[in-house]
Amino acid sequence: QVQLVESGGGLVQAGGSLRLACAASGLTFSSYHMGWFRQAPGKEREFVAVISWSGRTLYYTDSVKGRFTISRDNAKNTVNLQMNSLKPEDTAVYYCVGDPTWSRSYYDASKYGAWGQGTQVTVSS
Repeated sequence: QVQLVESGGGLVQAGGSLRLACAASGLTFSSYHMGWFRQAPGKEREFVAVISWSGRTLYYTDSVKGRFTISRDNAKNTVNLQMNSLKPEDTAVYYCVGDPTWSRSYYDASKYGAWGQGTQVTVSS
């Protein structure tokens, strides 16, 4: 079955960096559009970034533009999220997501059929 496993979360001071990784198995990775969502305590799940199967199309939520970079390696079945200039408001559980169908509503969590278990990112002020 499809499995997405995140790693790389942790505790970092404001202004620092983290690199999240997501290892995928049980799917034809190069056919999947991949992304990241996050959920902070008491808040709704929020779209962070998405990358198309080819890597040519990228979208970010406004609050992370210029700070976060999503990338993928189809040879290694991995998708990464490089997070720089982290802020306390970036604190959340980050989820790796994927789906073989591209949607104009890429920011909608319901459009993704595969989800990882999540990794905690905590940014201290």
